[in-house]
Amino acid sequence: MRYSIGQAARKTGLTTHTLRYYEKEGLLPFVKKSGSGLRVFSDGDIGWLEMIECLKGTGMPLKGIKQYIDWFIEGDSTLPQRLEMFQKQKKNLEEQIALLQKHMAKIDYKIRLYAKAVELGSLEKARIDKGLQKEQQKIYGADSFSTSEDAKQTTR
Repeated sequence: MRYSIGQAARKTGLTTHTLRYYEKEGLLPFVKKSGSGLRVFSDGDIGWLEMIECLKGTGMPLKGIKQYIDWFIEGDSTLPQRLEMFQKQKKNLEEQIALLQKHMAKIDYKIRLYAKAVELGSLEKARIDKGLQKEQQKIYGADSFSTSEDAKQTTR
């Protein structure tokens, strides 16, 4: 199927401005133009846009995405470079996920702490809950307060 730039934008959720920018940056070398010079996107081009957005979503800069596209165009001689690029990107993504999971554990702890504080009517009363104390020690270490906010609360 063939799509105008507006249709491609709607199909991908990107703006026409973004599509033009990607083309200018060399990320869409496969997009053909009609006899009148209008961009005509194919289903394959939509697939490339989805891959570009995937790689952007993992934190890869446009320069790295452009390198991948260039390697793809070069052909099979660049298979090792492409494999290495994806392996590095996966490792980076796994590190990001691990960090986000640590952040999530802290947020979950705060939710439970403040839910208990609301239930008991006092942060001080919630802080003496043994289960929350264990969780705090697990997340923040045995001798630390969860945040300076909580440390200030306990000194008042």
